[in-house]
Amino acid sequence: MTLLRQPILVIACGALVIVLLAVVGGQLNSPAIAARLAAQAPAAIAAAGGGATVTARFVTGNGWPTRHPLLAGGDGLDEATRARVARAVGALPGAGGVRWTGSSALVQAEEVIFNPLHCQEDVQALLRARTIRFEEGSVRIDAASGSLIDEVASALRPCLGAIIAITGHTDASGPEPGNIALSGERAQAVRAALIARGIPADGLRTRGLGSRVPVEGLDPTDPANRRIDFAVIAIEPLRPTPVDTPGPR
Repeated sequence: MTLLRQPILVIACGALVIVLLAVVGGQLNSPAIAARLAAQAPAAIAAAGGGATVTARFVTGNGWPTRHPLLAGGDGLDEATRARVARAVGALPGAGGVRWTGSSALVQAEEVIFNPLHCQEDVQALLRARTIRFEEGSVRIDAASGSLIDEVASALRPCLGAIIAITGHTDASGPEPGNIALSGERAQAVRAALIARGIPADGLRTRGLGSRVPVEGLDPTDPANRRIDFAVIAIEPLRPTPVDTPGPR
């Protein structure tokens, strides 16, 4: 009986430690998240047409940091601009629901025009100049490509809800079964990197084509065929609920 109790006790203690670490970690990270959002909000507000007349407060009434901002000011702005400002602040990575001063609830904003194909075009423009590189013979993304992944994530973020295909390609220098496996694993690595940057996992699909689709005009063995392509394969936007949609008031 004693032998049975000891593993249970160990498991219970371990679970308690994990919970405590999670709570402490959340407490430690909240001020940092709120501070980062507060620093980013003015630029987002200005870009949305709010100028210097709108402020975003990432602190609760009791003085606790929060990722749910309260917007104030903007009395001379029209409703469309106020809605645009609220959406811009709500789109900051990590931000929660947005409210204006004097509003007790979030209001459904007017429907946003959704054009996901521009995401594909923006990503393709990034990848025309640079390539997501991997360590030789590996699925590990080269450290120098981290900033490019950041830019790709930023280009995809405005069109969350579109289904994006991530396709890996290789050159023809090795056996094709191995090329297909490697290209698929590299596509998965890019998907994981984008998820880590806040792109929802359920909107990303991956596949590996090996060397079957070389770049037009290139020899199949050319190393430039080692690449990652992105394409929009579905264009149904996410339908946020009113509680997730920042409104003008």
